[in-house]
Amino acid sequence: MEGKALQLILGKVRKAVTDYNMIEDNDHIAVGVSGGKDSLLMLTALSAYQKFSPQKFHITAITVDMGFKETDYGELEAMSEYIENKLRIRHIIEKTDIAYILFEARKEKSPCSLCSKMRRGALNAKAVEIGANKLALGHHSDDMLQTFLLSMIYESRLSTFQPVSYMDRTKITLIRPFLYVNEKEIVSVSQKLRLPLLNNVCPANKHTQREYMKELIDKIDADIPGARFRMKEALKHPERRNLFEAPIKNN
Repeated sequence: MEGKALQLILGKVRKAVTDYNMIEDNDHIAVGVSGGKDSLLMLTALSAYQKFSPQKFHITAITVDMGFKETDYGELEAMSEYIENKLRIRHIIEKTDIAYILFEARKEKSPCSLCSKMRRGALNAKAVEIGANKLALGHHSDDMLQTFLLSMIYESRLSTFQPVSYMDRTKITLIRPFLYVNEKEIVSVSQKLRLPLLNNVCPANKHTQREYMKELIDKIDADIPGARFRMKEALKHPERRNLFEAPIKNN
């Protein structure tokens, strides 16, 4: 049953890995595992993919403990047991004081951007420490579209994350094996597998600009069936030069 539930996900992971050459022989991949459905299912899928992949690679799971007082450490222990005993993958829990910095020291009203940078920094530092050369994040195709709209509406630029990106400072390559997987598939499969997820105790959860974009895309897709799919396809469309150029300013 578990194998069948993973088949669709594995097919899309293999396609993303192949299309963008995400994994090579002898890679040591650090996988960022927040405890949510996206990252834990991605770790599960990479563990399964490792068994038949033509490339031989090593996996280490890293969870950044934000330091929230409300964190259920029983849930964290259950997830760690799943990772180490069932998946047979080393699980590192990196303790930080990110929650204190954001919500007590700085009292951030819009903490998401800074939080993301701090968590990524902690992940990168630990990946470097353990000798990993790649870092896998669980962003999926709906994240890709949300990121594009967030960038356009809030930053006045057309941008979204890349399937593969090399970070010069840390010498680590960032990969996103769930590029072709959508959120509905992740919800369905993670429920079928009964993954031991962590409850998100962040006070900003469900009250973010990203959550607004998610609801907006849902509404557009309900009003215009197929719009979500076509918007995602537009991001991969080869015609990239049919936007007008900014005017040349004369001195």
